[in-house]
Amino acid sequence: MVRVVRSCIQSMLKLVNSVIGMAGLAMILYSVWMIRAWQREMGELPFGGDFDYPAPWFIYTFLGLGVTFCVITCSGHIAAETANGCCLYLYMAFVFLLLMLEAAVTVDIFLNQDWEEDFPKDPSANFDKFKDFIRSNFEMCKWVGLSIVTIQGLSLVLAMILKALGPHQYYDSDEEYAPERIGDKVDIIASHSPIS
Repeated sequence: MVRVVRSCIQSMLKLVNSVIGMAGLAMILYSVWMIRAWQREMGELPFGGDFDYPAPWFIYTFLGLGVTFCVITCSGHIAAETANGCCLYLYMAFVFLLLMLEAAVTVDIFLNQDWEEDFPKDPSANFDKFKDFIRSNFEMCKWVGLSIVTIQGLSLVLAMILKALGPHQYYDSDEEYAPERIGDKVDIIASHSPIS
């Protein structure tokens, strides 16, 4: 029965991780699109060169978050497949740190009236476009954000349940042998010893 429950939890954790991975891929694709727009606007590659504009921090941050989501997804699939303690603890630590980062940014935005001044100026103006998009589609963005945070929390809970179920047991434990069988083996070994 435990194997069936463990297998079900592993499958659910993989499914939840796939949704996190899709969100990460969407963030990476959006970042690549913003890099192309930045490249057209500046007329040269954004990853180097001698230009007087500051680095497009918003694009790099969005790309970094997308890559982080994908790395968490990969570690989650490995942790779900192996279901050993080390991988699950590492995965839970990744998800917990990401949730704490998201909570810190959310608290800063809601409690700090001048939160926009905390960020450096974005020369690409993508941050302003992103803010305008969120303001114009606030309901949809709110539900997408809540869904992603809920999925991350669910993946954390599923990993804890999987850890509580314990590792796979592919071996026969000593409890499955009857005491008389173990005693019979000892008698056989004792009868063949040269001392007797």
